[in-house]
Amino acid sequence: MSGSCEALSLKEDDVKKILACGSHIGTSQVDYQMEQYVYKRRPDGVYVMNMRKMWEKMVLAARAIAAIENPADVFVVSSRPYGQRAILKYASATGAVAIAGRFTPGTFTNYIQKNYREPRLLVITDPRADHQAVREASYVNIPVIALCNSDTPLRHVDIAVPTNNKSIHSIGLAWWFLAREVLRLRGTISREVPWEVMVDLYFYRDPEEVEKEEQAAQEKAAAYAAAQEAAAPAENWGADINEPTQDWAAESAPPSAATGAP
Repeated sequence: MSGSCEALSLKEDDVKKILACGSHIGTSQVDYQMEQYVYKRRPDGVYVMNMRKMWEKMVLAARAIAAIENPADVFVVSSRPYGQRAILKYASATGAVAIAGRFTPGTFTNYIQKNYREPRLLVITDPRADHQAVREASYVNIPVIALCNSDTPLRHVDIAVPTNNKSIHSIGLAWWFLAREVLRLRGTISREVPWEVMVDLYFYRDPEEVEKEEQAAQEKAAAYAAAQEAAAPAENWGADINEPTQDWAAESAPPSAATGAP
């Protein structure tokens, strides 16, 4: 698919990112429709997915997204917390509409409710967790792109991107890849230079860890301010004690303006 085009082929830096995030690591079970994307099975029983096929489906998904004229017609959904930060970052970068958290039933089918939407394309993080969105999309003929693991059922999924959708880093990397390829296909960014957005921004962060980091940063800033205050030279109010004082009485009195008569 992308092997005939050098610009769309898998690069060495992308392979390193995939290996570092474990995006090619599946589960100990495999769905019969996902067997075509499996490379081998490790001795411990875990299936390993083919990175080349993974990248080809990633590029295909990006091309399908870039074909939508209005970016706001693309909806990205993630009910799992691990993918919510990633889809919000993706929506901010590409102009899509993000639905993070619980998916309200009837969003695509019940036109009476306030949150009724009519997207042209749906991208989801996990077909199991986002089954309600997938089912409603099938009712109204909305194409579905999904990040699928080795054991993910592909019912009502039109484009399956084989990747590890259970890992924090793998989910963030998949959405980062999608955002970058969509922007490149639209001509927003160039393929000649690396994308300035770091993949770390798409990773899920535990709120407790974020709070601890903020508290540690505040304590460090307070300690630094105290150290700066202690190192500043103190004003010496008694420095002028040893300076010679001026005797105003010793000065000659000014001549009197009115002198007595002879």
